[in-house]
Amino acid sequence: MPPLAKGTPTAAPAPSGDAEHAAKSAIVTRLISRPTAVQRGWLARGVTQPGGKLPLFDERGQRISPRTIQSCIDQGWAEPWFANPIKPEWLVCKLTERGRAAVERSD
Repeated sequence: MPPLAKGTPTAAPAPSGDAEHAAKSAIVTRLISRPTAVQRGWLARGVTQPGGKLPLFDERGQRISPRTIQSCIDQGWAEPWFANPIKPEWLVCKLTERGRAAVERSD
C-alpha cells in the first residue's frame, strides 16, 4: 500500500473501551441536564453528609440501583470515592460540585 500524501485526511481510529464509554457519556450528558426524581433523591442525601458521601441503601434499607449510581456518575453528578473491600461490586460514591448544583437546580 503506498504511503499517504502529505495533507491527506485519515480516519480516526474507532473508540474502544474507556474511550467509547466516555464518548457515549458525553452525548448523554448533553441530552440530559437534570436528574430524574430517583437520581435527585439519591444525590440530595449526599448534600448533608461529610464529604458528600452518597448512601448505598435507600430509606427503606434497599440497595440503591447500580443503574442509578452509574447514570449519576456518567452525568458527572457523582464520582467513585473508594473501593469497598467487603463488596467490591458496590460503588461507594460522593457528590460532586456539579451534582450539588443539579440538586439545587431541581428544587
